[in-house]
Amino acid sequence: MENKVNVFLFGKKYEVPESLTIMKAMEYAGYQLVRGCGCRNGFCGACSVIYRIKGDRELHACLACQTKVEDNMFVATLPFFPLLKEVYDIEKIKPNEQIMMQLYPEIYACVGCNACTKACTQSLNVMQYIAYAQRGEFEKCAEESFDCVMCGVCSSRCPAGISHPQVAELARRLYGKYMAPESKHLLERVKEIEDGKYKDLIEGLMNKPIEELKELYNNREIEK
Repeated sequence: MENKVNVFLFGKKYEVPESLTIMKAMEYAGYQLVRGCGCRNGFCGACSVIYRIKGDRELHACLACQTKVEDNMFVATLPFFPLLKEVYDIEKIKPNEQIMMQLYPEIYACVGCNACTKACTQSLNVMQYIAYAQRGEFEKCAEESFDCVMCGVCSSRCPAGISHPQVAELARRLYGKYMAPESKHLLERVKEIEDGKYKDLIEGLMNKPIEELKELYNNREIEK
């Protein structure tokens, strides 16, 4: 028999196998997950949770799909955090310091507490990429925030009310639109698609049974 641990989900105590992730423990306990489950592999950010271990004063944040349960773990889900999302036209804004001041002025109220970095489910240096955004260093901000999954846990801990993921997304869009080197290979491929070069191939794939598609995917040739 597999060892079991006690976990508290939404305030109720359950005994679950110690090998389970938090997400699987929820399902083991009888919860049907229809929201906050996403990809189930640790990339979409939909399953962010906060937890505390009994006797530990520190509050932890993680993704439920990639974190194993611990004994006496108290869990609460955070499937969606209401980030401040400003509306802008990427064709009309420019990559300068003023655009951050105009759209996300709260980043200049950062107190340097580093709570955002400590809370990040991807272990990103969140406070650092906000500092890059403050200085208009959009390339560095884009690089530092590249693995952000927009879960919003960093913002939930921020005393200045910064929407870190949205700031980072703006920086990545500005960098990609105005600063990143043009990819000739990408432009050529898009042109080929628009000209219908792959139309027959795509239609052929769309008509294949699911099992054949799985076989093709599992045995595909991957470029190195």
